[in-house]
Amino acid sequence: MMGNASKLDPRAAAQEFGRLLAQGEQVHAAYQLVRDSFLFTDRRLILVDKQGMTGKKVEYHSVPYRAITQFSVETAGHFDMDAELKIWVSSGDAPISKQFGKGVDVYEVQALLAAFVAR
Repeated sequence: MMGNASKLDPRAAAQEFGRLLAQGEQVHAAYQLVRDSFLFTDRRLILVDKQGMTGKKVEYHSVPYRAITQFSVETAGHFDMDAELKIWVSSGDAPISKQFGKGVDVYEVQALLAAFVAR
């Protein structure tokens, strides 16, 4: 995917994607990347992939935190202004990779992920 993620209000994301959430599931953080989104809930990571020209076809990929085997954060540099998050899932070889723009605190994302994966 191209572009950088920007932070969304968790309450707005919970309202927009409420039909995906289980009873009592809470959205703790959410990010938008062009048309796609990803949400960190108290139970799982939800990746929202809008497909096609119109974006009417949507894939919702749920990753339980217990399936995450490792993750890495690469901070922004002098010439590379974007930070990157990589998440490896037990069922795949290649990581899920997301780019964050300078407006997103990648340390906050890393701490949130570390808290949920450590449960």
